[in-house]
Amino acid sequence: MFANLPILPADPLWGLSAAFRQDPRPSRIDLVVGVYRDATGITPVLDVVKAAERRLAMEAPSKAYRSLAGNVAFNDGMAKLLLGAEPARLARQFTMQTIGASGALRLLADLVARANPEATVWSTDPAYVNHRPLMEAARLRVSHYRWRERGGVVDVEAVLDDLAAARRGDVVLLHGCCHNPTGIDMPLAGWAAIADLCANRGLVPLVDIAYQGFGDGLDEDAAGLRLLVDRLDTVLVSASCSKNMGLYCERTGTATVIAADAPALRAVPGTLERITRSNYSMPAEHGAAIAAVLLADPEPWRSELEGMRRRVVGLRNALADALERLGLPEEMYGLRHHKGMFSLLPLGPDAMTRLREEFAIYGTQTGRINIAGLRPDQIEPVAHALARVSSADRRSVAA
Repeated sequence: MFANLPILPADPLWGLSAAFRQDPRPSRIDLVVGVYRDATGITPVLDVVKAAERRLAMEAPSKAYRSLAGNVAFNDGMAKLLLGAEPARLARQFTMQTIGASGALRLLADLVARANPEATVWSTDPAYVNHRPLMEAARLRVSHYRWRERGGVVDVEAVLDDLAAARRGDVVLLHGCCHNPTGIDMPLAGWAAIADLCANRGLVPLVDIAYQGFGDGLDEDAAGLRLLVDRLDTVLVSASCSKNMGLYCERTGTATVIAADAPALRAVPGTLERITRSNYSMPAEHGAAIAAVLLADPEPWRSELEGMRRRVVGLRNALADALERLGLPEEMYGLRHHKGMFSLLPLGPDAMTRLREEFAIYGTQTGRINIAGLRPDQIEPVAHALARVSSADRRSVAA
């Protein structure tokens, strides 16, 4: 049966992670996989999550099947987290629990493919590594628009120029905040320009918001999404609880569909449930139950998340300061303007290979590093290693 299956290369991210685990050097530093780590280098279970799990264990609710849409309290709480408490917004949405944000993206891609199989999905360049495979798995075409930095934020004019080629019914895939892999975010004026473009050209935004709370704050990071919802009839949203609640392996996320009004949503729940029924039937309960507890009494969680956010900002500034002190060009220490976990260094594959082989510092071959993976004592060694490889990289480019 399997004789004709091709032997595929390892996933680039998980392949690097496997190489890191096998590296015997005690000084090795993992900046590959996008997880938050504390000052000891551990990805912690949040205190509020531990408390929620203790409460759930004591209450011992039934393990009977839930609905195909998942945990209702979780879905309602996530809708309010994403869209705010504005009744007019909430009346126009349907939110469904999914297997992480990746599951939400695939579910929404399948929804788009059923509604408009001729749609093209426009994704950023560079993009989150799994966006294109998820869209193409639903048999959707994928094109790209430039995501470049200008003045510390994205070059909105370049975005609009490239999206001028999009056709009515196409989907514009946007990162809600903390762009992965670049860390370059869009100002609110840019979101307004995207809203105008979508309204005038009949385009549908799909907002992937996986890092809400790690940029400027929970509500601040959702400002662009909420602007789109207020100005457009149709918006799609994939959301994750992996980072901001630390529920990585629980695979807890949501897919949200916003339409012009409640009647316009009539076919959406049944269609989404039919898609998941033929795939994984219904999502797992445990992560959603934890998240529902946090969302019902959010202040302790918001406080703990804010501490995580501030720590990442501090690490980012410390690394930028160290690079600036070493006399590197501004393009290297400009990462202080980025948001969230990631930054994309202006380094080529050869420099990233040297960083890994000579200095035991693991980032992706495209230059992405996870700022949230650093310990304070690693800032100086990383900065000096980056200075070494970037100097050689610049000489190579000049030659």
